Parts: sequence; structure tokens; C-alpha cells
Amino acid sequence: MKGNIVRKTSRQRHALLAGLAAVLLAGEALAQAYPAKPIRVIDAYPPGGGTDIVARTVSPKFQESLGQPWIIDNRAGAQGIIGAEIAAKSAPDGYTLLMFTTNFTIHPSIYKNLPYDFNKAFTPVTQTSSVALAMIVHPSVPTRTVKELIALAREKPGRLNYSSSGFGGIIHMAGELFDTMARVKMSHIPYKGGAPAVLAVLGGEVDLTFIAIPVAAPHIRSGKVRAIAVSTAKRSGVMPELPTIAEAGVPGYEVVNAYGVMAPAGTPREIVVKLQQEIARILNLPDVRERLMGLGAEPVGSTPETFSAYLQTETAKWSKVVKATGVELQPW
Repeated sequence: MKGNIVRKTSRQRHALLAGLAAVLLAGEALAQAYPAKPIRVIDAYPPGGGTDIVARTVSPKFQESLGQPWIIDNRAGAQGIIGAEIAAKSAPDGYTLLMFTTNFTIHPSIYKNLPYDFNKAFTPVTQTSSVALAMIVHPSVPTRTVKELIALAREKPGRLNYSSSGFGGIIHMAGELFDTMARVKMSHIPYKGGAPAVLAVLGGEVDLTFIAIPVAAPHIRSGKVRAIAVSTAKRSGVMPELPTIAEAGVPGYEVVNAYGVMAPAGTPREIVVKLQQEIARILNLPDVRERLMGLGAEPVGSTPETFSAYLQTETAKWSKVVKATGVELQPW
């Protein structure tokens, strides 16, 4: 009897090991075959925004090395929630990805009843870049420094207005945080994306905005808008002449916009790793680094684990900011 039990246990152990080996081999084969067709990359904002620029910079390099293109699918609306919902409900096979922006870590604190659970609906792949926001004003606004802007805002509360990429996004929250910390009151005018928000400043529809440097840089250099400061704790390497908002009059102010790539939850680990390694390799190519750095986007290429930890930290941070600024929760 004892011998039979030993033989049975041994057979079970061999069967288990064989099963595990089969799973590992299947995963390895899956990763080797991937990608076998074009990959849809959902950008939840209009063309011309920061995430769009990064995605279109990576896309041709990805096709060169792995033979399949990234098809950028701009699905703007509802501050990115529409595009994120499409990605969250797509098949977890590595053929639908989502361009991440810090907005997605703000949404859980702003919106009730989101159509997906941000912390459960996605698998982090990699943070592609870290971006400073530039505070830009229309040339007709009679201010050239943060302190002058604060003085003007205090003189006429509500007179100054700023555009954003939509309610509850990082630009909106950058403005709310500025209002709170500088003790001023500006009017918020939401648009459907970062590019339209900049166009509103260019056209004189609004006085100012806080916008990602990759989007703002061409307009700043052309003189069509005036840059006053940047939102990060340190000055931007691409525009070192601009002071930070913190050093220019609002101590402690800091807002960073992160871009990245996410996949639907359940995407095989082997595919996530392959994606991360390839995207990180592309981000470190000299010409890609030069282009992104020239636009004010610092390449990152973090591991899925590091990106996941970053997302948790950012979600907790923005929850505190939302409560501190008194922004009302919105229904969805």
C-alpha cells in the first residue's frame, strides 16, 4: 500500500512538472510569435497632444524591429474615459494598447461610477516619458512673470481664465492647485484635449493654460504664446531659461505629467515583458531620445513593476490634491 502511494505521488509530481513545462513553453512560443499582426494603440485624446506625439515617435521604430505597425487610434472624449473604456474591454492579447497619461490616476478621485476600475482593468507595461507643463499666456495678457500673474488675478478675481484638456484632467488640476497655493481665483474653461486647449490660447479665446512642453514648444518658439514658467520641481532641460512655478512665486508647487503604455488586464506576462523591452530599447535610441528631449519629454522606459508602483503613488497623491482643492465629484 505504501509503495502504491509513493508511486501515485511520484506520478502526480511528474504530471504537475510536465504541465508547468508545457505552460512555460507555450508562453515562450506565444512571445516569440508576437506580434503577428498590427497593434492598435488607443490614444484617448485628439491628434497633436503629448501622448499622440510620443506614440507616433515610437511607432515607426517598432515596425522596423518587429515587423508590425502601431496603428494610432485617437478616441477623444470625456477626458480620456471613452478611450480608456474601449481599451479596458478589449481582448487581453497584446493587440490593443492604451497610451497612459497622468489623467488616469486622477479620474478615480474625480468621477463616480467609472465604467472600469483603473487599478484592476489594466496591466502596466512601461512609463515612456516624464513631461513638464509650461504655463503659457496669450501675448495680450500683460504679465511676464508668475508674480505679475498672481497680482493680476488677485486684482480681478475670476477675470483671468485658463483652458484645459477637460474637467478632471491634469491641466485642470494644475490650475486648481495653482489657485489654491497662490490664493487666487481663475476661471476654468475645459476643452476636448490638450491640442484644442493650446489653440484656445493661440486664438485669444482664453488667457492662459498649463500644457505639456512637447505640445507647447513650437508655439513658444514661434512667439505666438508667451511662456512664464514650468510646473516641475526642477527647470526643464529643453527650456532652462524658464523658472519653475515654485521658484517664481508659489513655493512647493509641482505637477508632472507622465506618459506610458498599458494593456488590458490579463495580457500574458510574456507579451507584456516583450513590449516593455522593445519600447524601452526604442526610447534609448539616440535619435528618439534627441527628439523627445528636444520636445521636453524625458524618456523613461521603466519596468512593469516600477510603473505599477508609480501609478499607485500618483493615484494616492491626486486623491489628496482633489480633496485639498475642493473639486466636486462628478457623476459618470
